[in-house]
Parts: sequence; C-alpha cells; structure tokens
Amino acid sequence: MIWQSAKMALKSVMGSKVRSFLTMLGIIIGVFALVVLVSLVDGATGYVTDTISSLGSSYVTVSVSDDKGRSLHLADLDGIMEEGIGLAAPMAQTSATGKSGRESDSVILYGTTPVYQTVNGITVAYGTFLRQTDVDNHNYVCVINQTMAEDLMGGVDCLGQAVTLNGLKFTVIGILSDDDESLTSLFTAGLMSAYIPYTTAQRVGSSISSTIDTFYLSPMDGSTVDETKEHITDYLMERFDRDEDAFDLSDLSLIEDAMSEVTGMLETLLGGIAAISLIVGGIGIMNIMLVSVTERTREIGIRKAIGASRWVIMLQFLIEALVLSLVGCMLGLLLSAAALIVISQFADNVNFTVSPGVAWVAIIFSLAIGLLFGLYPANKAAKKPPIEALRYGE
Repeated sequence: MIWQSAKMALKSVMGSKVRSFLTMLGIIIGVFALVVLVSLVDGATGYVTDTISSLGSSYVTVSVSDDKGRSLHLADLDGIMEEGIGLAAPMAQTSATGKSGRESDSVILYGTTPVYQTVNGITVAYGTFLRQTDVDNHNYVCVINQTMAEDLMGGVDCLGQAVTLNGLKFTVIGILSDDDESLTSLFTAGLMSAYIPYTTAQRVGSSISSTIDTFYLSPMDGSTVDETKEHITDYLMERFDRDEDAFDLSDLSLIEDAMSEVTGMLETLLGGIAAISLIVGGIGIMNIMLVSVTERTREIGIRKAIGASRWVIMLQFLIEALVLSLVGCMLGLLLSAAALIVISQFADNVNFTVSPGVAWVAIIFSLAIGLLFGLYPANKAAKKPPIEALRYGE
C-alpha cells in the first residue's frame, strides 16, 4: 500500500513538471544558500587555520606590565636560557626614518638578538642575520626585508651598503626572504622593516630602553609550549612577588581559538539565514499542495468510495510533499557543488568543497520541511468526506 501511494505521488509530481520545479525552487535556493555559505566559511576557516599553523605555534609571547622594580634585561634573558626554560629573544619596536641616497621613507625598526631568528623562524635570503658580537659591541648593522631593499635601497644587491636610520648610519648585513612565513613578516607585509641589535636600538629610538617589556620564548629541545609556559610562569611569579597580573603570556593557539569562535558564530549566523530560505521554500510546498488537494478533490472522493482509508490518502499527499522537498534538495546540492568548483578556480590557495556534514544537514532539514509543511495539506485531504468530495465541482 505504501509503495502504491509512493508511485501515485511520483506520477503526480512528474505529471506537472513545470509546476513541480517552481515549487521546488524555494528548496533549491535554500539548500544552495545553506551549503555555499557554510562551505565558504569552512574553506576560509581552514585556510586561515593552516596559515596560522604554518607560522609556527612553538613560541610564547611574554609581556611584562608591572616589573615591581625588578625589570628584565638582556642578562636576565641569558639566565632564562641557561636555566633551560627556553630560547628567549627580546623585541622592541619603533618607527624610524630610513634614508638611502635621495630616497627616504618610514621604516618599522625592531631591536632584538640573534636568538630571534630561531625563535620566530625567520629566513634570510641574502647575507646573515644579527650576530652576538653585534649585540655585545653595539654595532650599527641591520637586516632588512626585501620591500625595503627594493623600494629604498634600489635592489637586493645592497649587502654592505649604508642606510641611515633616524640620522644614524647602518650597514646592511642581511636581507630577509620575501616568502618568509613568520608572524612578524605577515603583519609587516608590504611595509619596510629592519632588524638591528637590541643594544643599538636603545640609541636609535627614544622609546627603547635597556628594560625589556616584551620577549619571545620558544621551547628547548624535548619540551612543549605548555611546559615552557609553566616554567616561565614559575620564574616570573617568583620574580614579581607572586603577582600573576604583572605579566601576560600568549601564543598562537589563542589566535586559533579566537578564529574558531568567530567563524563558528559566523557559520551559525549564515546557516540560520539560509535556513529561513528553506522555510520559505517549505511554505511554497504547502501552498502548492493545498492547491493540489483542491484540484484532486473528486479523485480523493473516488478513492475513499472504493475503500481507501484516511491513512492511505494522507500518506499519498505526504509522500508527494517529501518527494518535492527531497528532489529540490538534491538539485540544490548539485548546484552548490558546481558553484563551489567555479569559486575555487578563482580563489588562490583556497579549496571550497561540500562537506558531508553540511550535505546531511541540508538533506535532513529539507525532509523535515517537507514533512512539516506537507502534513497540513495531507491531513486536509484525508479528512474530506467522500460524498462531499464526489460532489465537488458539480
């Protein structure tokens, strides 16, 4: 009996192809919007997460807000490394006016030590990075990025040449790789930047002193980031009178968590907006099913007169609503997959695909819409008295 009702429902849907397609259009658009929007967020999230992971999450940023009169200096960072807590590299940042020949421009200036290259994973394309002798002797040397080399120095063949930073002459000893994937390089992409010895930076920028307020810490071999955070926390708690508010620790996992939270909310929001389209499509199904019930009133009366039960009549119209909803869902999924393939062709380094989870959500939601909005017309058809149904239209 169920199979017979299903066959009649399919025959009715196929008998009015244009009307059936227009009825399914709301579901098609709803599924398309749901799948494409959520898939775009998923793809973008995956790309950002991979980018953050490629930056290396194996270092901790330590920021001191209240040193309790026991400020950190370079010797203290050497002590941290000697104790096996991790590799510690100071970071002081200021802006400077860079000048080479007749060219001048603003430059982001970083004061640090040779350990910074290892901690932050910086790649030097030409020359070398800072050396310990440069720090010890307060040498006026700098390592610049390729943007500065090309825009200010005239090209990457500038090793050994002089550049003026805030009126002080520096010698270029290294040029960073243009495809460097460190976090600092990501934030300074397209900007001119230069790295100089921390001791020399104190003479260039008035805001830089011997007191270290920020430094990067990476685990020693065999240690993890969490273990390193525990060790440095113990060290700083003892140094700063057990005041946990005197300093702050952060690593890239915080950025990843924040990204996950933001994209999760965005995914839910966009999914909710797309779900509204599906509900609108469900209303369209209910409307057309009510029209169908009215048009087939005499058919309902005849079937009831020859013994069809209320359940059979109801099942036929309910299956018809589910077929419209499910077929519309399948067409929406196919259209979504095609659209994402096209979008992926124009998106650099990002691959957008229909995830099985989103597809199943669309299918289940579409079936629920078909069931919910098909129930009322089906019940209305099943409750029609056979005598009145047979007299309909006379």
